[in-house]
Amino acid sequence: MKKTLFIALAIGSIFMPAAISLFAGVLYALVLGNVYDKYTSKASSYLLKLAVIGLGFGMNIIDSLQSSSEGILFTVFSVVLVMCSGVLLSKYIGVDRKLGYLISSGTAICGGSAIAAIAPVIKSSSNETSMSLAVIFTLNAVAMILFPIIGDMLQLTQSQFGMWAAIAIHDTSAVVGAAQMYGDEALQIATTVKLSRALWIIPLSIISTFIFKPTGDDRGKISIPWFILIFIIAMTINTYFPINDVISNIIKLGSHKLLSLTLFLIGSKLSVVAIRHAGFKPIVLGITLWILISVVTLAVILL
Repeated sequence: MKKTLFIALAIGSIFMPAAISLFAGVLYALVLGNVYDKYTSKASSYLLKLAVIGLGFGMNIIDSLQSSSEGILFTVFSVVLVMCSGVLLSKYIGVDRKLGYLISSGTAICGGSAIAAIAPVIKSSSNETSMSLAVIFTLNAVAMILFPIIGDMLQLTQSQFGMWAAIAIHDTSAVVGAAQMYGDEALQIATTVKLSRALWIIPLSIISTFIFKPTGDDRGKISIPWFILIFIIAMTINTYFPINDVISNIIKLGSHKLLSLTLFLIGSKLSVVAIRHAGFKPIVLGITLWILISVVTLAVILL
């Protein structure tokens, strides 16, 4: 019965939004336990890398870089601020180093996509990955509802709100959702700035290989994130050598479906023991970083 339900949910996750797939996996693991524990870690690792590569076919390098100079400066400032603050705060409140790094990456760049790219590079455990994703996806849902309300209260212009949403909301889907509710101009600005922000996945992945150097027998060896290099190639192909639209859409759709399945598998690895061990500290970290970048960005925009 448990195995049948697991397989049914895994197949069903392909047709679910990523966040729901993750939480379905978490709920299954907490209630019934992972019946395929031996296989899900390895499978999710490979599938995650494959999904990230596929997502590259949905990104255009030129479009991503064609944002205003103000947007680029905002992006650089926000990424550095969140990553440095996240690393320091994680150490201060006692959050596991890799878990804190993943939450910081998701907050600094583009939510679940950033965590999906960084997790294999730093070789985080399934528990660390699923915990970080759960924190980020929960805050995403809150942001999509809360930001338009705050924007109206503060009477932000379309341009101001678009910039704020792009920097202070994690996932692209949540950014688009919040900006769309605010207006067409806000949506256009938010999408453009968000794309330039997403490109930071590449340098952060490479830098992460040096920050999380192997220890013990593997000391001195640097694990090159080959899938990130293939991800760059995929973006280059999509930009300069675009393939047939039908094939491109199939690849993009397949990548999103694969990512949903992967998140279900990752969620199914989470255990009650891991949650008890982590406690509320990862949630405190995620909320603190989110408030930090939201308030600082809003203050700069209003000046």
